[in-house]
Amino acid sequence: MPKPYDITTKYLIESRPQDWLRLLGLPLGEVEILDADLSTVIAEADKLIRVNAEQPYIAHLEMQASYKPDMADRFMVYNVLVGYRTGLPVNTSVFLLRPEADGAVMRQPIHKRFLAQEPYLQFHFRVVRLWQEPVEKYLEGGLASLPLAPLCYVHPSELPEIVRRMERRIEAESDDVGAIWTATYLLMGVRYEQSLIRTLLKGVRKMRESVTYQAILEEGEAIGEARGEARGEARGEARGEARGEMKMLLLWGSKRLGEPDANTLATLQSITQVEVLERLGIRLLEVESWGELLAAL
Repeated sequence: MPKPYDITTKYLIESRPQDWLRLLGLPLGEVEILDADLSTVIAEADKLIRVNAEQPYIAHLEMQASYKPDMADRFMVYNVLVGYRTGLPVNTSVFLLRPEADGAVMRQPIHKRFLAQEPYLQFHFRVVRLWQEPVEKYLEGGLASLPLAPLCYVHPSELPEIVRRMERRIEAESDDVGAIWTATYLLMGVRYEQSLIRTLLKGVRKMRESVTYQAILEEGEAIGEARGEARGEARGEARGEARGEMKMLLLWGSKRLGEPDANTLATLQSITQVEVLERLGIRLLEVESWGELLAAL
């Protein structure tokens, strides 16, 4: 099921795709972000980058925070579909955001065989386990992958210094400070408690000034209150989750499409189904206006 960080990671990949190619050590060249909706078979694919290197290829990137036994099969199907549609070789790389996303199917290539015969199909893909990655690689790498630094191989006691180093780079190099810090906040949420994240980021000047961050913070507090009031009841959890999805849709939508008008805002606020909000969030980076986004309803 898509989560708020899905929109965040797609934004980071789209904003600076070359950063990810360098991070993975893949050949460089002119790039083009491709439409990931190549088949209804796969509803939650992340990003595809066409790289016009000396030998053109497709870089397929996935970000995972949870584990499912069919994950590797899903990546294989998508790899094959993309290769068939584009006629290009496809390199699949999977970033695991936390240890809970790891499992048996992520540790070995896929081998499909009939009875005891030789394998008739093999699929290899790269797995990046962020909690095993050296943090310096991300602190000194591209800005697009910088928000992943706190998820690397670090002790919690090192996080304040990591945040300070991130702050120096972001303020010196980024022309979209709010988006980078918002991505950092959301990605840290897959590994760390909210209380720790707020403590670490409250000292960042640009975070204190960010309307986006303050809105997310307020929404997080509201969701927490809703869950507390519901005492774990499913209905209360669903209300809180829907409010969180709505806030993220409005925050990232306003950034990409501009502020919604009164009618658009009323339409959005009338949506209470989490799955509908998630679907709109996934489409957000693929449309050019609020009208186009809502036309899918």
